[in-house]
Amino acid sequence: MNLNLALQKKFCGFDFDVAFRTDSKRLGIFGRSGSGKSTLVNLLAGLLPPDAGRFRFGDRLLYDSAQGICVSPQKRRIAVVFQHSHLFPHLTVERNLLYGYRRIPASERTIDPGELCRVLDISHLLKRSVNALSGGERQRVALGRGVLANPHLLLMDEPLSGLDEKLKYQIIPYLKDVLDRYDIPLVYVSHSMNEMRMLVDEVLVLENGNLASQTSPETLARLRMKECPLGYLNFFSLQNPVPDEHLWAYEWGKNRLTLTHSTSDHKGLFTLASKDIVLFRRHPESVSARNLLRGTVGNIFELDQRIGVELDCNGKPLVATIVKKAAEELGVNPGKEIYAAIKADAFRRVY
Repeated sequence: MNLNLALQKKFCGFDFDVAFRTDSKRLGIFGRSGSGKSTLVNLLAGLLPPDAGRFRFGDRLLYDSAQGICVSPQKRRIAVVFQHSHLFPHLTVERNLLYGYRRIPASERTIDPGELCRVLDISHLLKRSVNALSGGERQRVALGRGVLANPHLLLMDEPLSGLDEKLKYQIIPYLKDVLDRYDIPLVYVSHSMNEMRMLVDEVLVLENGNLASQTSPETLARLRMKECPLGYLNFFSLQNPVPDEHLWAYEWGKNRLTLTHSTSDHKGLFTLASKDIVLFRRHPESVSARNLLRGTVGNIFELDQRIGVELDCNGKPLVATIVKKAAEELGVNPGKEIYAAIKADAFRRVY
């Protein structure tokens, strides 16, 4: 997508003034509570009028204070999914889903409702009252309603923050499938670094109503490692496990990983905390950890009393954190070959 804006909005005690341009298909908006994330969403959707500025999406000029242009929300073709699903309580799941779908011309209905329901796994819920849904089901229905409006842009304002971690990670695969299948541009708002890394390609960081930085989710995650007790979380997308005695073996590029976990559908996403990786200067004679990877040190970065060490393991990146004294004793420097040991039960399955 091509999104170009510079918008200002004054509130009592808070000034919002943000300008940016992006061609990213999946854009994240990251920041603490009160940083201006939801304000930006409401300005994009037209739910809140700016005081001044300009907003162009693709070839459409949606707002320009100098020219007196302000396209109404219903004509912007921008769908919004909020933290609270805001489903219509008097309508069934099916009628909620079709609410926006029935209000656009038939010629512009490019998404098949039945197919979308299968992707979101909500076909069995269609005749049910929305009051009888679980939190995860409600959010999947809200997502389906937004997508069936055939939007040119999908805005999601912290849609998973009200759910527990298990439900949150159940919904993310559905969301990714929908975005990929229907090629819908996304602006995703969250204060969760993990959600950003799983869903977006570029991140805008807001602070006190201003744009603090525009960067990649991986770069942002490494900059904020010191704020997380687990350090940095390495993500592994693995599939086709092979039994290895009482464990499971996966191919990770040219490497082999052994885990205690398997996946029900032969693929899944796993995380590994950087603090759970033990580094060796040379190949150990024996080690209880079931994974021993040889890597080459790339970037090194300081994190208070710790050191972040980025390894290249046969073309696959791996980040470990160790204390400064250990880094000195190991002689960790860019280009040095080193070994990383990981216990099979250190990996955590996300979905």
